[in-house]
Amino acid sequence: MLLYVERWLTAPAQLSDGSLVSRDTGTPQGGVVSPLLANIFLHHVLDLWMAECHPGTPFERYADDVIVHCRTEAEAKFVHRELEQRLLACKLEAHPVKTKIVYCRDSNRAEMHRLIQFDFLGYTFRPRPSVNRRGAFFVSFTPGISGKASQAVTAAIRRWQIHRRSDKSLEELSRTYNPVIQGWVNYYGQYHKSAMYPVLRGLNLRLVRWVQKKYKRKRSIRKATRWLNRIARREPGLFAHWQLGAYP
Repeated sequence: MLLYVERWLTAPAQLSDGSLVSRDTGTPQGGVVSPLLANIFLHHVLDLWMAECHPGTPFERYADDVIVHCRTEAEAKFVHRELEQRLLACKLEAHPVKTKIVYCRDSNRAEMHRLIQFDFLGYTFRPRPSVNRRGAFFVSFTPGISGKASQAVTAAIRRWQIHRRSDKSLEELSRTYNPVIQGWVNYYGQYHKSAMYPVLRGLNLRLVRWVQKKYKRKRSIRKATRWLNRIARREPGLFAHWQLGAYP
């Protein structure tokens, strides 16, 4: 295995004109093997080190994004310093903006702190109002689709230009776009589904505009929305977000 890693690290990089450039350190950005080697490196730099030096401190790592769970602010500051020293010793550096200490505020942790939310893997973790099984309200620290992810989904929907596809039927639109919508729902709908509703309302508005373009008798927003709402309630399986109850 070490032989293969060495060959990957020393293999020349090929430029767009076909010429080769020799290398002695690192891997080319965007190279297919770069994420694999980075993951192997961070496993030794961080994962094994945390298990040995901080065995009682749970953490998660996905690629180079890491969350470390601490019990107190003092412990968090101590682990933060230790991590920075460890990374520097391995010729790495923590991101100066993204690296921060966050207080996970909820009904059981009600202190006031400046930072009470963070983003991880497309989710924003922050205090949110919740209801327990007895119907009582409380504050929980839970994930929901992040603002950045919402913007990316909205941009993708905008690029589809559904309102200009009046040559297609609603069933054809479903076959084209529903697999992607289902993927969004499957991932971002795992926690706090209602956080997705603003994005899904935007998708419904695009479908309403499609109805207005498609049918002359439904040019008004009210008529187009009512017609699409009836279809959504009768055939919610056409679009994955309708199955969440996000009707037009």
